[in-house]
Amino acid sequence: MKVLKFGGSSVANSDNIKRIKNIIATYDDTIIVVVSAFGGITDELLEAGKLASTGDETYKSVLKNIEDRHLKAVKELVPVSLQSKVLSSVKSNLNVLETLLEGAFFIGEITEKLSDKIVSFGELLSSYIISEYFQSEDMDCVFKDSRELIKTQLINEKHIVNFKTTDANCKSYFSSQRHKITVTPGFIATSENGESTTLGRGGSDYTAAIYASAIEASVLEIWTDVSGMYTANPKMVKQAKAIAHLSYEEAMELSHFGAKVLYPPTIQPVLAKGISIRIKNTFNPEEAGTLITKSKNEQGKTVRGISHIGNISLLSLEGPGMVGIPGISKRFFEVLSQANISVVLITQASSEHSICVGISANDILKAIAIVNENFAYEIERGKINKVKPENNLAIVALVGDNMKSHQGLSGKMFSTLGKNNVNIRVIAQGASERNISCVVDEKDVKKALNALHEEFFEENIKQLNLFVMGVGNVGSKFLNQIKQQRKYLKENLKLNIRVVGISNSRTMHFDEQGMDLKSWEDLLANGEKANKEKFLAHVNDLNLRNSIFVDNTASDEVASTYQNYLGNSISVVTCNKIACSSQFENYTHLKRLAREYNAPFLFETNVGAGLPIIDTLKHLIASGDKILKIQAVLSGSLNFVFNNFNNGTTFHDIVKQAQEEGYTEPDPKIDLSGIDVMRKILILARESGHVLEIEDIKNKSFLPQESLDTNNNEDFFASLVKYEADFQKLYDDALKKESKLKYVAQFEAGEASVGLQEIPKGHDFYNLEGSDNIVLFYTERYPNQPMIIKGAGAGADVTASGIFADIIRIGNF
Repeated sequence: MKVLKFGGSSVANSDNIKRIKNIIATYDDTIIVVVSAFGGITDELLEAGKLASTGDETYKSVLKNIEDRHLKAVKELVPVSLQSKVLSSVKSNLNVLETLLEGAFFIGEITEKLSDKIVSFGELLSSYIISEYFQSEDMDCVFKDSRELIKTQLINEKHIVNFKTTDANCKSYFSSQRHKITVTPGFIATSENGESTTLGRGGSDYTAAIYASAIEASVLEIWTDVSGMYTANPKMVKQAKAIAHLSYEEAMELSHFGAKVLYPPTIQPVLAKGISIRIKNTFNPEEAGTLITKSKNEQGKTVRGISHIGNISLLSLEGPGMVGIPGISKRFFEVLSQANISVVLITQASSEHSICVGISANDILKAIAIVNENFAYEIERGKINKVKPENNLAIVALVGDNMKSHQGLSGKMFSTLGKNNVNIRVIAQGASERNISCVVDEKDVKKALNALHEEFFEENIKQLNLFVMGVGNVGSKFLNQIKQQRKYLKENLKLNIRVVGISNSRTMHFDEQGMDLKSWEDLLANGEKANKEKFLAHVNDLNLRNSIFVDNTASDEVASTYQNYLGNSISVVTCNKIACSSQFENYTHLKRLAREYNAPFLFETNVGAGLPIIDTLKHLIASGDKILKIQAVLSGSLNFVFNNFNNGTTFHDIVKQAQEEGYTEPDPKIDLSGIDVMRKILILARESGHVLEIEDIKNKSFLPQESLDTNNNEDFFASLVKYEADFQKLYDDALKKESKLKYVAQFEAGEASVGLQEIPKGHDFYNLEGSDNIVLFYTERYPNQPMIIKGAGAGADVTASGIFADIIRIGNF
């Protein structure tokens, strides 16, 4: 004989009830079918009782909705010729329910006994209607009221199942039962006095387990709306998978810590009998689901699941008078127990100076009052401090039978949380080592679960969540590169890169699941109005693991927000040079935040677009080398300009071409004035370990002062036309000396300079073509023959690839 339990979602409407009929029809065994109330009805019954007891007549509309749903189900399930009897019985029960609610309304209160009676109608009505439907479909079915079988007794003011009487009733009834299918209501029972009682949260599961234990069923099947118990809550962790097999102990740990498909007391009646439990999906019955047995999992896996309990508060009893005093813990827990406050987590300092417990936030005010009252004597004398709560917390737990004595699991768990800036308030681990729990902020739960699931279950595929500011020339190339390389990165580098947010100066768009990069332009065009503060707020609200802010702009306003991202453990990747070339104090502040909050701050593209200049410099210094001198052509745009400028062209036309092809900044004066190169050599000097400000750099500008003083591009280009003869002279003078014009940056002995130079033949800079950059590092290890880095140093594609490379670096941290 088997016991099958169908939850509220499985019997929510007539279509779902037809599904369970088809499932039951596949069984050859004799079965007991335990059903919950129609989905949502229990909550409506509780609401109706509460409204009625406060004199609120709107309880009648709630009752009307309850009535309509049940009558509708009868009319949709039972043939017209058989409806009269069923409708009559349902209406009769609804009339009794109405009378009970009227009683609560007139007396202005609702007792626990009355509440139990009201709530019992959910299961009574659903089970009766379902049994009548099965019979109308010619199924060998009978209805049995669970209140006639399951008996409770009052112990410590709580109704507890009297198993001796209940088991005898069940064995007697089911041993004589000749029908193939018995449909019974879950959740309800009767007291020794014959009064209706309920079995509490998860009561329908409990009912099914009581039957399974009493008749020693071959299996207890719990049918719900998910395909078993998952490695994590699938509503919060999209990559969660159903677990094929769990031990009783693992299932109890997971269910205790919030796995909603199973309520812990459910397992207790079947545990001693060794009866297997299988969790199945009503809506995907072909799925294997989760099998729960006495034996441990054979696959030897350590962590089997990750779960959590929300709405937790911490309560700490502490003070100097606790040290070495016997009985303090006993008193503390007795006080909580006598107030019916359940403790879900306990931790105590080895100094005995404090005891901390986790309890439901719903009980925290009551707990504070009774603890302070009972320890008033010690509090008054300063031996113990008044208890104060920590609220808005949650417990996150790793569960697995084989975690015991497995080295490194705790370290791995806490390291993963730490990398994602999830602050751990309390840690608890039982002697069985089947569970490692920690308390975190409620707002961090989703990030914590996803980060841990990625670490323990996802084959080392790391998810990076990008928030991209600036989708112009460089930004659009960057997004296209991600789109092209996503599959490769996932398969070969185990990186799953998702773009969650994008913004330009006009609009912004977010998609927590990661947007389709084939249509990012349309998504952005239809997005909400852009706002840098709201963008940051949305990034923080999403609170995703491995978040990276990508700045593809040249905006000082955007650069000023980096500290807010880094301070929230959000990495920053930028091609915007403003932050790193700002005041030295700001530069070091950002670097300090990156270290403190474990949020990488990468800006390789600040100097050489896609060239690994900063990365190489860091490796030289980290290995103990010392920078003696840096010589470089660092402006791809200026190199492009002077490589293409000659006496057959005009300087104006070449600069215009460089701007149109994306080699210069949108404002080309930034490049031609030398400001851009000054920023680059400043960043290299700082990364070499020197304290330097932009004002300390000597700039030997080749532009006329009038060009430098212009306020817009139109005036700037007009000035270039005006001074064409001066530019031609610069070219002719270099040509006469068989030299080429290069804009050179230099740093040596703590001093930096930039300016246009005539480079003779034979020099490393002489044959630099197109928009290429070149850097010469003279170090203690390379004093005479410098280390040379050379390659394309400008252009949207190479800059985008440099940003991409920084993101991959973060993925590999």
